[in-house]
Amino acid sequence: MKRLLSRAAVAALAVSFAGETLAEEWNVSLWGKRRAFTEQVEKLAELVSDKTNGEFTLNISYGGLSNNRENLDGISIGAFEMAQFCAGYHRDKNPSITVLELPFLGVETLEQERALSMALYQHPAVKKDLARWNATILMPSPLPQYNFAGVGEPPETLDAFEGLAVRATGGIGAAMETLGAVPTSMSATEVRQALDSGVVKAVSFAPHAHMSFGIVEKAEWWTTNLNPGTVNCPVVANTDALEGLSDEHREALIGSIEEALNHYIDYYQNQTMAKWGPTLDERGIERITYPDETLAAFEEAAAAPAAQAWIEENSARGLPAQELYDFTLETLAELKSVN
Repeated sequence: MKRLLSRAAVAALAVSFAGETLAEEWNVSLWGKRRAFTEQVEKLAELVSDKTNGEFTLNISYGGLSNNRENLDGISIGAFEMAQFCAGYHRDKNPSITVLELPFLGVETLEQERALSMALYQHPAVKKDLARWNATILMPSPLPQYNFAGVGEPPETLDAFEGLAVRATGGIGAAMETLGAVPTSMSATEVRQALDSGVVKAVSFAPHAHMSFGIVEKAEWWTTNLNPGTVNCPVVANTDALEGLSDEHREALIGSIEEALNHYIDYYQNQTMAKWGPTLDERGIERITYPDETLAAFEEAAAAPAAQAWIEENSARGLPAQELYDFTLETLAELKSVN
């Protein structure tokens, strides 16, 4: 009788546990330090923990899990479950989303950047491209148009970029080549040392990164409106890990993305950008603003050739490159018409 009761108790206990969701921990690979660029991930971790009463946690690491150029590789082998990366760091690994890094696409706001990215991420060719790395894109890291901060003689005209060594990735680098600049692609964590050593004389970043990576401590000038483009830096999950979550935890994760992005954009606009002007003033960094006709000529010289080169290169890879490019422009036009 004692044995029967014992078995019955064990069975009841098993049924009880079957209705519960087991605790889950994900490791998240970022780099640098907490800053505007990572606020959506920080907010996502907070929301997921709150919604699951701490049963699902995102353990965020700033550089402790992987080199920033190898985050996609780490995702592919399951070394960690979530990561952020920038497409321009390794265009061959994620060619489909580099369409968003083409110069002079015409994105005007962080909201447009967010919506455009999210739309492109759902394109079948993009999903197939990232599936090679066992990766599912969760959300973007919307960034404003990049501009240059540099040392030495300020480039008062665009001709002054001729021969200038600049840090510029992806489409921004392609655009700067039309001015005769010499672009070098390097990750954010490498840039300050390159500026200090003279490897580059100017750095293209969004404002948060100029502050976070110490460029403003060295810079003597800043281009206010060159706006050649931006970079696309998604947050991805290991697909197997995502599919392995319980329904409750997956809903907590996916259902928190919109709020996390809302927080990110609010933080960038109302905190980061609020600091930017005063930072330039405090450090005596000269602002350089180019005439509209000069910028129009720059766009005409850079945009179409870069787009055509991108389409040809990625069509050769087997991507529906023209389709992706057209989709990007059409989606952006729709977003602008709604706004």
